[in-house]
Amino acid sequence: MKERLNHLNALLELKGLDVAFITLPKLIYYFTGFYSDPHERFMALVCIKGEEPFLFVPVLDHEKAARVSNVSKIYSHKDEENPYEVLKSYLRSGITRIGIQEEHLNVKRYHALMEMTGAEQAVALEPGLVAIRAVKSAEEVAVMKRAIHCIEEVLRTTLPLIKPGVTELDIVAEMEYRMKRLGAEGPSFDTMVLAGEKSGLPHGVPDNSPIQEGELLLIDAGVFVDGYASDITRTFSVGDISAKHKEIYEAVLQANLSMIDAGRPGVTIGSLDTAARQVIASKGYGEYFITRAGHGLGLEIHEYPSIYGGNPDLLRTGMVYTAEPGIYMSGLGGVRIEDNVLVTENGVEVLTTFPKELTIIG
Repeated sequence: MKERLNHLNALLELKGLDVAFITLPKLIYYFTGFYSDPHERFMALVCIKGEEPFLFVPVLDHEKAARVSNVSKIYSHKDEENPYEVLKSYLRSGITRIGIQEEHLNVKRYHALMEMTGAEQAVALEPGLVAIRAVKSAEEVAVMKRAIHCIEEVLRTTLPLIKPGVTELDIVAEMEYRMKRLGAEGPSFDTMVLAGEKSGLPHGVPDNSPIQEGELLLIDAGVFVDGYASDITRTFSVGDISAKHKEIYEAVLQANLSMIDAGRPGVTIGSLDTAARQVIASKGYGEYFITRAGHGLGLEIHEYPSIYGGNPDLLRTGMVYTAEPGIYMSGLGGVRIEDNVLVTENGVEVLTTFPKELTIIG
């Protein structure tokens, strides 16, 4: 984390900033080891050019921040205080350029920071922060592997309980119970269990619909472990399914494998999407692949890079992303097969190990 703070200080120098405010809780955790959801309260890691950074937290988080953070200076504010007036007392005068997380701050807080500092200009930190976070350290990868192992164990132990008549929400409840029992902090996103025609909805919502014989069952789930996310999708056959179902499953599986094979340092990120899309198009289902092929994974469930056709950015050793092509057909259902992939010096390592061959359950 000391190295990460050094990168952050270098970003201040590069952008000519007097002070930077890191306000996204996950990013504060990334740089300091301290995590809290402040809800409506203001919280920030404050980095001042040429000075030691400090944490500015609600008073109820002061003790925890002092205990777990690698930042030694902790300041806090009470609920009855104006946090910006308190924060101002810890800043020097003459601030002209500040760095902010433009994608996280709301307009009200942006104006409050500008007025409090007297800055003439605010600079978005996101491009620099993306560059710092894009490549995962060996320690980060090790934690992500634990998160992946956890969700795969959840899936493995839940499958024997699934049979016709069980509802989508029954399965969600079982999985999220098992996540906690296995040590996860919780799901990394709303667990998605979609049966039958609903499996054709990329962002469908589980309900009390019972699963039935002859349907596809799509399960998309992940967990947070020590702040890092996993994200896996597998599609199953509930009893015997139609030849059409089997055909689209095989097309998605081949697209998934092709996308993984295309990964290595130096290739364009867009080429991964192209590799998956060409396979599905060659099978006659191109119009039903309506999502991007994947996304970055780490402290957040969706982070850089976005894997879409035409993205000219290059894969770098240490990046972690999802490979998740899919076919989504209204009235029939859908298939998605998603793996978590690490870019290595010579290619890629598939971190997910759960079987991808079509599995019959129930």
